[in-house]
Amino acid sequence: MIRKATEKESPILAELAIQMWRNHTLEELGSDFAEVLKNNDAVCFIKYVDETPIGFAQCQLRHDYVEGTHSSPVGYLEGVFVEAEYQHKGYAKELVHECELWAKSKGCTEFASDCELDNTNSFNFHMGIGFEETNRVICFRKEL
Repeated sequence: MIRKATEKESPILAELAIQMWRNHTLEELGSDFAEVLKNNDAVCFIKYVDETPIGFAQCQLRHDYVEGTHSSPVGYLEGVFVEAEYQHKGYAKELVHECELWAKSKGCTEFASDCELDNTNSFNFHMGIGFEETNRVICFRKEL
């Protein structure tokens, strides 16, 4: 079963997300998800198996330019994660599909995402569920 997350499920989202976004703390993620879930332009979905949360997806509307798209707003997949023992069963694809349906209900005609250049697992997942690559970017910064 997939459910649209509520603010009270922010700790569940944080527990799942910390396994993917390791450079954050549970407290930061819990607080971030609580804010996301108050926003009408964002949503999270949680996948449950036998009442156990095993994965989530977060998406939002982006009104700024999104690389490779031609409309606004664009539904944007911010993250998708499924526990290792449940991977390769189609659950992540189901979660992304819920995000796509949500974006369509918000008037979007395009859905986008990204991954790091060296994240071949994410790249292969995206390509496998129907995304097309639009561009590759290397970002730079320097101290001032």
